Amino acid sequence: MASRVMPLANKVVLVTGASSGIGAATGELLARLGARLTLTGRSREGLQRTAKSCQEHGSEVLSVTADLVDPVAVENLVEQTMARYGCLNVLVNNAGVFERGSIENSPLEQYDRIMNVNLRAVFQLTQLCVPHLIKSKGNIVNVSSVNGQRAFAGVLTYCISKAALDHFTRCVALASSVIEPTNWENNSHLLPRLMQVKCSNGDLAPKQVRVNAVSPGVVITELHKLAGLSGEAYIEFLERAKRTHALGRPGQPSEVAEAIAFLASDVASNITGVTLPVDGGRHAMCSC
Repeated sequence: MASRVMPLANKVVLVTGASSGIGAATGELLARLGARLTLTGRSREGLQRTAKSCQEHGSEVLSVTADLVDPVAVENLVEQTMARYGCLNVLVNNAGVFERGSIENSPLEQYDRIMNVNLRAVFQLTQLCVPHLIKSKGNIVNVSSVNGQRAFAGVLTYCISKAALDHFTRCVALASSVIEPTNWENNSHLLPRLMQVKCSNGDLAPKQVRVNAVSPGVVITELHKLAGLSGEAYIEFLERAKRTHALGRPGQPSEVAEAIAFLASDVASNITGVTLPVDGGRHAMCSC
């Protein structure tokens, strides 16, 4: 797909979670399309590998090792990006964590860990980037999951975090109607809801900033291994994915990266508020 979309030449793109997996694949693809990059992640070694690959494609790269749970680190990330490039065209919120657990056995500490990375950090980074994206009429691509659209056993907090990210995408993307009461004293009989309102637009659509998400299914990365799957258990997990995905296989990071590049490009100029499944049909095979 990306080879057929408009190149992102000289566009400044900030990619989180770029030290491995989908983030690394996205950085490398955007480099081939001519983007200038800020790459961030927690693994210095992983970032160095991704940055080296991107530079081999001729891309200018700013590599920032950071834990996005730290608000100061997020602020520094945006400041360094603006100091280096002077503008920002695309934000790719890819960083995320995955842990298993149900309502019976998920400690609050796990809830906080997952929500802090998968949602709170996204909220803060987006908030800080928005003024720059408004100036450039840029766009945001969030990396969600089929777990945000469907309920799956044993991954409660992860599902909640991705469902929230999907709704965050829609809410930030679209114009909202803000109800402002007028003539309150003369219309108090209309309580609890006033009929006379003044509507004003908020959020990013009126400012020509697009916000979308991609929703992968099972993708072959280190994510599930980091959550405790290893050896035979991981092999069995991938075999099961062949049966639960309509196309009969798990996805590759490069396939998700292609979708991200499409949404980030001007080819998608009339698309906003969308969560695009990139899951081999997984969402269609789950009735829940």
